[in-house]
Amino acid sequence: MEIRMMTRTILAALLLASTSAPALAQDAAPAQTPEAKNVILFIGDGMGISTITAARIYDGQKRGEPGEENSLSFEKFGNVALVKTYNTDAQVPDSAGTATAMHSGLKTRIGVLGIGPQAEKGVCRDALAHPLPLLGEEVKRRGLALGIVTTTRLTHATPASVITRSADRDWEADSNIPADQQGQGCKDIALQFAEADFDVAMGGGTAMFYGRNGGGRRSDAVADLPAQWAARTGGVVVKDAAALAAAPIDRPLLGLFNPSHMGFMADRKPGSAEPTLTDMTAAAIARLAADPDGFYLMVEGGRIDHAHHAGQAGYALEEAVEFARAVQWAVDHTDPAETLILVTADHSHVFTIAGYPQRGNDILGLVVPPKGRGEDGGDGTSPALAEDGVPYTTLGYANGPGALHPDHEAGDESHSHAEARRPLPQTGIAARQQALVPLGAETHAGEDVALFATGPGSARVRGVIEQNLIYAIIRAALGWDD
Repeated sequence: MEIRMMTRTILAALLLASTSAPALAQDAAPAQTPEAKNVILFIGDGMGISTITAARIYDGQKRGEPGEENSLSFEKFGNVALVKTYNTDAQVPDSAGTATAMHSGLKTRIGVLGIGPQAEKGVCRDALAHPLPLLGEEVKRRGLALGIVTTTRLTHATPASVITRSADRDWEADSNIPADQQGQGCKDIALQFAEADFDVAMGGGTAMFYGRNGGGRRSDAVADLPAQWAARTGGVVVKDAAALAAAPIDRPLLGLFNPSHMGFMADRKPGSAEPTLTDMTAAAIARLAADPDGFYLMVEGGRIDHAHHAGQAGYALEEAVEFARAVQWAVDHTDPAETLILVTADHSHVFTIAGYPQRGNDILGLVVPPKGRGEDGGDGTSPALAEDGVPYTTLGYANGPGALHPDHEAGDESHSHAEARRPLPQTGIAARQQALVPLGAETHAGEDVALFATGPGSARVRGVIEQNLIYAIIRAALGWDD
């Protein structure tokens, strides 16, 4: 009896770890929901709820408002859920496992793309033995148009999850595959892109598609995957905003706008050769909407995540504001009766909004309490002081490169007072916010993220759901419940 009960318990745990999303969708969905012709999934990489809150305030303050009452475009959507983001082997996830959950309907390991949790990371033969279904492949098989837009390298985890499988998310070019895993049948992510069927793909990552003679990183010095793709599909390859604007709208499009990730919005100069996320979203929708059967488009604001890893909240918020701008463009230029728009994040970050700053306080500045608040009463203009006598910022991180490294040995009383070694905190958009635990890069966080939805099928977005349910919500909205 004990063995039988233990077996049932183990089976239940395994089913929970890799739950099939269509079954969950049946439980969560209303009895009748109108079908969508188009679906757009916006993923703000690393855009946890604290990032949304801070971006909302930052966006309002850029217009001279206090900021707290502001709403980002997608916060006006009528349907909201909380999403559990864990990977099958990780309490705090990465973008590969989470994006795979959204595009395959199954949770999997950290660091892998499009393969099941039975496969060991980095083992080619395991990856080949445990492929997962990919939403991008089904979209094309059913006759819809497919688009992928990102501000990261196209071969990065989130965009790659739409149409590629890999034992390791880092196998972006063939030169990234370890020698002991080569020759076993696994293709690098860039090659899979070049051989895949899509109508629009835009982002960075040029170096992954070319050999050394073309300024790239592929092992074949003369490799030119974009030319191979164009020859096979009749598509056009563009490398700057001007070429994108001039590209014919009736041909497949591959846009590669940076050797690596695209530039941060905070660093953007007038006349930049790179299109913005909104520019790319607009170009993608204009092309995909021409398909009478409809389309699926994934749009990633990928550099929110990178700015957080660097401990630069201002850069992350500027990326989030541009992300919200792209969402608004999609809302304004699609038919709400036939387009389901979903906005979510793959995971969160250890990003905090703290202290007791007064209403309208500079979100990138020091904590200034309301008048009469604080131990000294507060004058409404002076920053609050920590116990070491130094002010602190509203925004901070639980870990990351902004942490202070102790400059004394344990027990050295001559340097025990923190005020003697803690500098004034940085403020402004380029500042690196303070962190508690010293790490070379700030980490992801494990709390739930939000999912916002509008359009046909959006009523399924409610409650607290597993991340892989997003796949089922998309398929159900498109009428693919079979």
